[in-house]
Amino acid sequence: MLDALERKIEQFINELNDETTQKLYAQIPAGKRLRAALILKIAPHTLSSIKLAAIVELIHAASLLHDDVIDDAFMRRNKPSINASFGNKTAIMLGDILYSKGFYELCSIDTKVAQIISNAVTQLSLGEQADVVLSKKFNASKHDYMKMIYQKTASLIEASSEAAALLANKDRVVYRNYGRAIGMAFQIIDDILDITASSKQLGKPAMSDFVEGKTTLPYIYLYEALQENERSKLLSYHGKKLKEQQLAWIEAKFKEHGIIERCIHEAKALALEATLMMQQEGNESLQKIAQDMVDRDF
Repeated sequence: MLDALERKIEQFINELNDETTQKLYAQIPAGKRLRAALILKIAPHTLSSIKLAAIVELIHAASLLHDDVIDDAFMRRNKPSINASFGNKTAIMLGDILYSKGFYELCSIDTKVAQIISNAVTQLSLGEQADVVLSKKFNASKHDYMKMIYQKTASLIEASSEAAALLANKDRVVYRNYGRAIGMAFQIIDDILDITASSKQLGKPAMSDFVEGKTTLPYIYLYEALQENERSKLLSYHGKKLKEQQLAWIEAKFKEHGIIERCIHEAKALALEATLMMQQEGNESLQKIAQDMVDRDF
């Protein structure tokens, strides 16, 4: 099933008839193909579902190219990012090419499906903008964090699930809600792994989010749990390159207040919500995907 997806993506890239783009795209690690796998498990294995899955993966790849430029990220899945190897201008233009090709192909699919995916890309861009704004100072608002991760991450997963349901004549509301829940769980776990996983697993330095100025859910909960003098200390570390001693203090405080466990519990609650939806639909494979969102170490 995923072989057909890779062939379709390759076809889309080759249709651009541009050797530079082909060589650059070949440098991008494929990743988990989560959104494509979700589409192909919801919709029958047809030309339309494979095409939709390939389009969504092009869009996702484009968003990551732009994300790496915005974050000054030089590693992506243990490989040098496109911006690190070829410069920001090249990464931005490659992202634009992939977005444009994705939208061009989207026009040949059902109009409602195209609207769902297009709206998600708008939300994704708004989420990226919100992420940049929130990173300018320590963000203690869980509401702002949850809205941002919905837009930046969950919206495209939600749209993938809903669009696939539309192609398969299934209940689009149920699958939209399922996609939103697993998308939120996925990002919360990603933010936890930035703290708990090794640099080798992450393909980037551990705790890089906080160093880059991002205030993810664990840091918001930690801030709430700390005394006033400790809060000031945490704020003084935000957005700065930290020494081992400073990183160790943050890790110790996470452990003291049970912050990581609290965040994992929250992600698992979202995954359980999604699992129960798919139990009612009788879809075991999507139940497994929901559990895989939280039971992972990278």
